[in-house]
Amino acid sequence: MINDISKILLSCDDIERLTSRIAKDISQKNQDGNLLMVCILKGSFMFFADIVRKLSVPCEVDFMQASSYGCSTVSSGKINILKDISISADGKDVVVVDDILDTGCTLYKLREYFLEEKNAKSVTVCTLLDKPARRSFDIIPNYKGCEIPDEFVVGYGLDYDEYYRNLPFVGILKREIYEKSE
Repeated sequence: MINDISKILLSCDDIERLTSRIAKDISQKNQDGNLLMVCILKGSFMFFADIVRKLSVPCEVDFMQASSYGCSTVSSGKINILKDISISADGKDVVVVDDILDTGCTLYKLREYFLEEKNAKSVTVCTLLDKPARRSFDIIPNYKGCEIPDEFVVGYGLDYDEYYRNLPFVGILKREIYEKSE
């Protein structure tokens, strides 16, 4: 797998530093004990676990799997929730944790969903990676690890065709790997 990576963007040490900073920020801004951390599966599971372990405030945790359609060209304006949370978000401060903020479609719709359908008190977005070059929805992460270039990245939970999630770093996948299947 390592031979399929053209460049490492975030090393294990970089990830440790970023997750510690983000967890500290979330803890400082959520002192009232009304925190619900929501992991967007599958890509953010490693990032989510590292963040939650480092929080210094009590929180509830839950998991969600969602996708949106039509975001790369014309948005359908709909979100497909494959697995919803099982804990009530009513009146809670929800932090939606995702691996990457790319076009913004899914996270934009999830923020609306938690506010309008789940009656959350507040909704903030936390992403490890921010790729603003591809943004087509008006959303900015409240907590982010770092901004990255418009490259296809894998590792630390991020995948290509369900592979590479187990790499302990975030790297740029060689173009020939994913172009051969297009």
